[in-house]
Amino acid sequence: MSHSVEVSTKEAWDGGVSPFKVSYGKMMMWFFLISDALTFGGLLMSYGFIRHKYADVWPKAEHVFTHFPFVQQHLPLAYVGLMTFILIMSSVTMVLAVEAGHRMDRRGVTVWMFWTIIGGAMFVGSQAWEWYHFIVGTEEGALRNVWDMGKQAYVQQIYHGATMVTNEYGVPQFANYFFFITGFHGTHVFSGVVINFIIFMNVLKGTYEKRGHYEMVEKVGLYWHFVDLVWVFVFTFFYLL
Repeated sequence: MSHSVEVSTKEAWDGGVSPFKVSYGKMMMWFFLISDALTFGGLLMSYGFIRHKYADVWPKAEHVFTHFPFVQQHLPLAYVGLMTFILIMSSVTMVLAVEAGHRMDRRGVTVWMFWTIIGGAMFVGSQAWEWYHFIVGTEEGALRNVWDMGKQAYVQQIYHGATMVTNEYGVPQFANYFFFITGFHGTHVFSGVVINFIIFMNVLKGTYEKRGHYEMVEKVGLYWHFVDLVWVFVFTFFYLL
């Protein structure tokens, strides 16, 4: 015997007002961020499994990333630490931009959005510099045993830097994950810089002043904070552990 369930039309959501007390745009942003978090989570878990498999020969990040601009001596992880500080500070300026938007302070939004864009651009430029030195490698290089198909034997070759196939610093998987994970995150940061610049130009034109709210700044702020948070995990898993 079937039983029908009656639903009160007064209690059901008719699509007019969000049950979570947020706008449609912010809700969709949260859905996107959750799906993106799952992607990054999968990448970091995969990295963890591979690193555990090659634990005995896995390169130590403090022995690889030792370069610092205009400094001859090796400074382990100093440059990536500076990059992290810059990105975190850009998250602070974004918070201030959102707060200014809540007060309808157009000048405040303009100033803090500008510094957020500068911080993001500096991070992307710094990451490009780090990639360059990782690819070029050291002058000494490293001697690796490579299987020669013609001779059917291992031969020794000197490798400089890292590619997707060879790696001066150790197993090729180290370079593969470095390029993919940091590159994937760097793409997010670059996209964020572009989006922030577009929003910044709209702020200058008074677009959100005419709308009567700066919700768009808040929505891109959610994305920017997510990008910063992901980098904290990437920095921890890839450089510190």
